[in-house]
Amino acid sequence: MTNVEQAAPGSNNFLRTIIDEDLKSGKHSGIVTRFPPEPNGYLHIGHAKSICINFGLARDFGGRCHLRFDDTNPAKEEQEYIDSIKENVRWLGFDWGEHLHYASDNFEQLYRWAVYLIEQGKAYVEDLNAEQIRAYRGTLTEAGTESPYRTRSVEENLDLFGRMRAGEFPDGSRVLRAKIDMAAPNINLRDPVLYRIIHAPHPHVGDAWKIYPMYDFAHGQTDAIEQITHSICTLEFESHKPLYEWFLDNLPVPARPRQYEFARLNLTYTVMSKRKLQELVQLGIVSGWDDPRMPTLAGIRRRGYTPEAVRAFCEMIGVGRSDSWIDVAILEECVRADLNDAAPRAMAVLRPIKLVIDNYPAGQTEQFQAPNHPQKPEMGSRSINFSRELWIDSDDFMEVPSKGFHRLTVGGEVKLRCGYIISCTGVVKDDDGTVLELHGDYDPASREGIHTADGRKVKGVIHWVSAAHAVTAEVRLFDRLFSDPNPDRGGADYRQFLNPHSVETLSDCKLEAFLAGAETETRYQFERQGYFRPDPKDSRPGSPVFNRIVTLRDVWIKK
Repeated sequence: MTNVEQAAPGSNNFLRTIIDEDLKSGKHSGIVTRFPPEPNGYLHIGHAKSICINFGLARDFGGRCHLRFDDTNPAKEEQEYIDSIKENVRWLGFDWGEHLHYASDNFEQLYRWAVYLIEQGKAYVEDLNAEQIRAYRGTLTEAGTESPYRTRSVEENLDLFGRMRAGEFPDGSRVLRAKIDMAAPNINLRDPVLYRIIHAPHPHVGDAWKIYPMYDFAHGQTDAIEQITHSICTLEFESHKPLYEWFLDNLPVPARPRQYEFARLNLTYTVMSKRKLQELVQLGIVSGWDDPRMPTLAGIRRRGYTPEAVRAFCEMIGVGRSDSWIDVAILEECVRADLNDAAPRAMAVLRPIKLVIDNYPAGQTEQFQAPNHPQKPEMGSRSINFSRELWIDSDDFMEVPSKGFHRLTVGGEVKLRCGYIISCTGVVKDDDGTVLELHGDYDPASREGIHTADGRKVKGVIHWVSAAHAVTAEVRLFDRLFSDPNPDRGGADYRQFLNPHSVETLSDCKLEAFLAGAETETRYQFERQGYFRPDPKDSRPGSPVFNRIVTLRDVWIKK
């Protein structure tokens, strides 16, 4: 694992430099980018970086960005993934307008180009199976071996390829390969597979096809059809670039796009592999693709991250060509910065213990005014009910206080947020010595300040809710899914680093009454607790379920 990178805002973006020079030189009169996901899974935070780059560059240079599904493998693709991808690109704040495209829309043209390569003697039908093809391909240090079917005639290849399309042959029995160079130093040029047989319905074109192009064959040509000027991808495709260009050089394509690579997003305390994310779902380690602990956009959306925070994060980490690790704390800090500014405040007692104020009249209720945001008076205020019995957080009481503890103790005093100063006069315990209830008195003269009637200043301030008016809620405290900064290190089983404390569910939390009907798209700062939002799947009016989005500060610094 390399050192964690903490990029600063305004980091140099080499892609912007390239585009600016292309426009100034007249190479392009405008730019066209694309975001080209394969619809075989859910988008994750790494895809958000690519979305922001491609759509952001098109926006900033007055161009356009296409959303294109590279849907070349119906065995792994589903409409569910297509719908989720479109929804999450929109959620991030981007729109492709009329430029929604599918590689499968070009299947007929791609087929004709494959026929063209056969006619030019540059492609042939292969009868070797997948294992044999791998063995014939050679290694990084040894040249490959030519297939015995490489010398088939053009006529035989055209006949067999047409019959492959017609569905005459079973899956895996034949493929179409490009005839390039079995001794090429770049192994991707050693007669790569162009088409394979798959008898499976396709989510976009149905049962029209029995053969499907490989991603490498479809991608560059589809870029050319769409007149893409800057084909931007991650560094793992750099070794595929010569093949990308070989196809463009050897086919009568309508345009000549150029591929540029940037470093993918590596984020600490998570995994980004689609296969491993799918394993987490299939093994039941998480509840689904939208589990709030997942790095999928569906998961972080459900948890409560905002698109503004994700876009700010992508801008902050910058765009480069060197592989590095980004500390997930940077993403969390972007979320805090956005929510601290926008989230209304509320009081929530997550681990409640009852406090009875003995000198307060039974049956009486009064109201205090609390600001919805201490720095934003324009966000208004709300009324908070106060009564004889309150809920306070058990963490705010210590019978035998430790050094520096400034909250409630027997004989001690605290200020209730927006309320009175109260003192603790005693406790009620069960037979095992567990504290069940606190008793105390209030200072009627302390409603407006932090001083007692005789002028003493009280240091501690705690949150509370009226027991008679509180709503009971379930609160889920989410943390990082992994306890190691690099759970995906080579050779290790990433599952051994799963954090056993990645979620804690509290079922008897006491919240301000108005939160019973909280809108799922509203995020709140629970004072002294963190930022929360109602779970969009499980929360119900009158029976809310809240997810912790992020803590008030980075608690992993101490860890």
